[in-house]
Amino acid sequence: MQTSLRTPGPLVIDIENITKEYVMGEEIIHALRGVTLQIRRNEYLAIMGPSGSGKSTLMNMLGCLDTPSSGRYEFNGKNVSDMDGDELADIRNREIGFVFQTFNLLPRSTSLRNVELPLIYAGISPEEREVRAAQALADVGLGDRLSHKPNELSGGQRQRVAVARALVNNPSIILADEPTGNLDSRTGEEIMALFESLYQKGNTVILVTHEPDIAAHARRNVHLRDGVIESDSLVERATVAVGALS
Repeated sequence: MQTSLRTPGPLVIDIENITKEYVMGEEIIHALRGVTLQIRRNEYLAIMGPSGSGKSTLMNMLGCLDTPSSGRYEFNGKNVSDMDGDELADIRNREIGFVFQTFNLLPRSTSLRNVELPLIYAGISPEEREVRAAQALADVGLGDRLSHKPNELSGGQRQRVAVARALVNNPSIILADEPTGNLDSRTGEEIMALFESLYQKGNTVILVTHEPDIAAHARRNVHLRDGVIESDSLVERATVAVGALS
């Protein structure tokens, strides 16, 4: 099923000539070497590259998990390059929905409680938290799994819980790091169909992956090599089936 390309909206991420250096003993590692990148609302972007290309470092920058050694990074018009830890944490909680390869769910908590976590940090009342978390789980096809704990769910269902948690604060971007890495191919396709539906609803989705078949679901592919952007191109068409979410 061929899917439509949404029109990008206002600028969300504006990175100009950022670098990142790490000191390893007496050696300086140049993880990023002057990366410039713009991402707009309603884009569906995949960041690719071999091991050591800098894609994980760039993901950490985009997710405000780290700050650049030099250069400028603006998120929704705010300069985050020089923010302190508390300011970065606030941006992460309110503006960015994270989806990780390993799900990162609390094993003793129910699906509902796992999804509520960002709302707790945001100071939302218990009553509103429960309503919003339940709706987020319903939106990913898990409205009947609110009281299930992670060990009572399949791998695909656990990743859906993680996606619901990423969505519950209505973030500016969804940042997914190898979201199908721990899933079999069929379940991985179901999760990619879920991302497709989120994109079609107007969400901004950024995938970080080394798998070309996963990157092919996006509408724009950015390839990194040796800390620089090697190519940045639109994907002409996507053959992604938006399947059932049950």
